[in-house]
Amino acid sequence: MKGPELAELSKTSGQNIKVLIVHARWNAYIIKRLVESTTASLLQRYGVQEANLTIRSVPGSWELPMALKQDIQNYDVAIAIGVLIKGETMHFEYISQNVSAGLMQIQLESGKPVIFGVLTVLTQEQAEQRAGIHGRDHAPDWAAAAVEMAIAK
Repeated sequence: MKGPELAELSKTSGQNIKVLIVHARWNAYIIKRLVESTTASLLQRYGVQEANLTIRSVPGSWELPMALKQDIQNYDVAIAIGVLIKGETMHFEYISQNVSAGLMQIQLESGKPVIFGVLTVLTQEQAEQRAGIHGRDHAPDWAAAAVEMAIAK
């Protein structure tokens, strides 16, 4: 399935924007893949300057909103990256709902776009598919959305 059409972006569209990536460490091998792919797209495909890209790590997805709230004013756009896999308890529902609401609140309050790069999936296999390990990598879409939203302001 193909994602929505994004605005036409050039190799230099992101050269003047400052990007913050905050990622969870939980599900580390999937997170590593997503962060690497997002970063590569920002730098190579859209021309974001390495000096204008900051990557910050937090323990889990629950901490993403707080980390973004602390730092977002220094950037044009932020990308929150996490992986939430449903288990046998209600933990998944509480975390995913509150992280989603927290990220939305931060972007509305700050006036800065926050790209939702949090995979909320039912299985490990679904996470691997969306990270490009066994399927289509969604991270380049997050990079494209970040550049588009940052230059649209």
